[in-house]
Amino acid sequence: MITVEQVRALARTLPRTSEHLIRDQVKFRVGSIVYVAFSRDETVMGFAFPKEEREALVASEPEKFHLPRESDMRFNWVHAWTSALDEPEMRELVIEAWRMVVPKKVAAARLGGL
Repeated sequence: MITVEQVRALARTLPRTSEHLIRDQVKFRVGSIVYVAFSRDETVMGFAFPKEEREALVASEPEKFHLPRESDMRFNWVHAWTSALDEPEMRELVIEAWRMVVPKKVAAARLGGL
């Protein structure tokens, strides 16, 4: 199980990230683009994820991942149950979500040119 505090600790190390509390939900963003957000009760973590890959992700582990509500399907977004994630997996999801919203040179500088 992962917590908002674990994500916060990681997000603080990612350049250009800011944390916001919007309608009682913790959100991490770069500029105006949200790349990770938590449900009010912190049982669900939403994160940026390529639209073309999300069906496969959800199908691969439906007990862990699920699609956002219909009105959010237009966004590059997937949800995960926080109780089903471990820390290494959370780190990978958060870093990849962050990478989607920052310029490539910023990601390369932080991640070593991946």
